[in-house]
Amino acid sequence: MDKNYFKGRGAQIKSENKFLKAHYVTDHIEGLDEPLLESPTTQIFYESPKKIVNKVDSPDLSMMYSANPYQGCEHGCIYCYARNTHEYYGFSAGLDFESKIIVKKNADTLLEQQLLNKNWNAVPIALSGNTDCYQPQERKHEITRKMLKVMVNYRHPVGLITKNSLILRDIDLLADLAKDNLVHVYISITTLDENLRRIMEPRTASGIKRLKTVEELSKAGIPVGVMNAPIIPGLNHHEIPTILKAASEHGALNVGMTVVRLNGSVGKIFEDWLRKNFPDRYEKVWNQISSLHAGTLNDSKFGRRMSGEGNVADAIHQLYRASKKKYFIGKQMPEYDLTRFRKGGNLSLF
Repeated sequence: MDKNYFKGRGAQIKSENKFLKAHYVTDHIEGLDEPLLESPTTQIFYESPKKIVNKVDSPDLSMMYSANPYQGCEHGCIYCYARNTHEYYGFSAGLDFESKIIVKKNADTLLEQQLLNKNWNAVPIALSGNTDCYQPQERKHEITRKMLKVMVNYRHPVGLITKNSLILRDIDLLADLAKDNLVHVYISITTLDENLRRIMEPRTASGIKRLKTVEELSKAGIPVGVMNAPIIPGLNHHEIPTILKAASEHGALNVGMTVVRLNGSVGKIFEDWLRKNFPDRYEKVWNQISSLHAGTLNDSKFGRRMSGEGNVADAIHQLYRASKKKYFIGKQMPEYDLTRFRKGGNLSLF
């Protein structure tokens, strides 16, 4: 590995931001007296948005609404599709995404305003959908917990997806919601290979710790599933049966998957990472990812962009379906009970 490799970070570059006129280059590195880039420390920025609940129109996703208390994510997952959204803030989708974290400090107030809207009807709201609502900064700011308290007060359905065991801190609120079938939790497990996880998802909980999180949530009566995503051919596709078996044995009621999609700036960031960490199989992995998307890494075609197509995609889906049938037969998440919603707030008499 390069001696200048930034340990503890996923991205190793500051990718170009298409919205900015100036950007970092290394065309003449021999002329620099000091390194152009250094491993950044985490910086926190605060935002007071006007709304927190967003409608999701993509036909690829089952959720209709999402809310993201943070922008950017310290987890540093190299493949993260959300990296591109950081460019709208004037930052890089690379190192900036995982080191410049935007905190939406009024998220719980905005959520309550949304639920009090007379035109709002109970529809599950997903936390997060873009960046992880239990990333490291949540331990300090507790914005996700505050939002969950709003959900509890109004008996509103919520879904959560995370790869951080910090979610166990809020097991009291989640168990309360679970009593009325108002919560679904998904734990993202991409790999159980610690050597791969440490470089692909550098600031996340280990795979074993995530399985234990699934187990603890299940024991508390909270419906929990696992997202085995993204599947990256040549890196983690062979782990599908192992992950699904372990997830089921630890109490997961459902499982989902997507294939990797290198949209926007993520392609350049991932390619740089892949060359530095897996030079011996770079060509194989890169070509197989490309084949999933008809040769177009920045795939925007609904349906194909999340599931892929072609021979490699077919092999992945066959392995996934066979494993799900074997380990999840007879299991399913309970339906949300939308009738529990306290429309108009706690003080409403009717």
